Amino acid sequence: MLNPAWKEVAFGHVATLQRGYDLPSRARKRGTVPVVTSTGITDTHAEARERAPGVVTGRYGTIGEVFFIEEDYWPHNTTLFVKDFHGNDPLFVSYLLRTIDFQSHSGKSGVPGVNRNDLHALTVSIPPTVGEQRAIAGALSDVDALIGALDQLLAKKRDLKQAAMQQLLTGQTRLPGFHGEWEVKSLLELADRKKELFDDGDWIEAEFLTESGIRLIQTGNIGEGQFTDKESKKYISSESFKKLGCKELQVGDILICRLADPAGRACILPDIGEERIITAVDVTIFRPPTSVADRRYLVNVFNTPRWFEAVNERCGGSTRTRIARGQLGKMEIKMPPLPEQTAIAEVLSDMDAELAALERRRDKTRALKQGMMQELLTGRTRLVDKRRGHG
Repeated sequence: MLNPAWKEVAFGHVATLQRGYDLPSRARKRGTVPVVTSTGITDTHAEARERAPGVVTGRYGTIGEVFFIEEDYWPHNTTLFVKDFHGNDPLFVSYLLRTIDFQSHSGKSGVPGVNRNDLHALTVSIPPTVGEQRAIAGALSDVDALIGALDQLLAKKRDLKQAAMQQLLTGQTRLPGFHGEWEVKSLLELADRKKELFDDGDWIEAEFLTESGIRLIQTGNIGEGQFTDKESKKYISSESFKKLGCKELQVGDILICRLADPAGRACILPDIGEERIITAVDVTIFRPPTSVADRRYLVNVFNTPRWFEAVNERCGGSTRTRIARGQLGKMEIKMPPLPEQTAIAEVLSDMDAELAALERRRDKTRALKQGMMQELLTGRTRLVDKRRGHG
């Protein structure tokens, strides 16, 4: 429910949108003026067409993204930009524009893209004063700044982990107390050349799929270093399991996807709350004995750029790129003694835990912002000016 103190007006009375200006690549000159397209700032130019602050959104192409520009800029013809704020706070207008469902207005007039006249006709609600607009924009901007800081910290931590993997998984840097020789072994050697320790999943055709029963793990469930559970879960019946002679998975199995993209990505099967599990034929089930290999160490190796490059060199297929299990078994990796494998895995696992905690914090902050927008941009929650004692 909207606050009755707010005003309901056409968006065109809050801000006037205008189509951006054409600027082909050949006409661009070296400069520092940002060129804003439907995907944001993508280039620079020597001349500005509009003064800051600017609010820009995609007219076609990428629709729904809204960009707040804090320096003089050139809005590209793939965009709509605010030509006149009619005295309203520009940053508030940028947040108000983010509440509009652009997809429902795309192609409404029969032409692909967003028509500014359709947006101008939309009814929106705004606070009674520009001061309250600024307070709302300031609160949301503070949350955006926190999200941005968390994104930057996550990027830094990911870079640190990549550097640690490069050093620790190649032996370039040794953890304190470890001095043993490393060996080079193929995956098939690590599986003692036993098929039950290195085998593919099962060929399950669509006619065997059911809504419940024995869970089928598909290639899409295998991420780079982590298992990804999806809402669209697939199952087969116990009868089909017996008829097809399927192989049952165990928690802790390494699952290697032989299918791009990228081929060779791997994860350890966690406890996903299913009694019985099988996997698809394009997934290799790898069970190296724990007496010779730490599976967490191996999965880290299986998700490095060097590994993906080596797998890609062995891939084939005219329609869908994949690596054959025989070729996968010949892949060789460097293996330190088991205690050092475990120590390396612990270090990288701790880094993963820190990254996961930061991602959860970032995602919660994003959810908080969405809730704030729903409250603040409808007037359900008012920001109090302590100097005046009212909103």
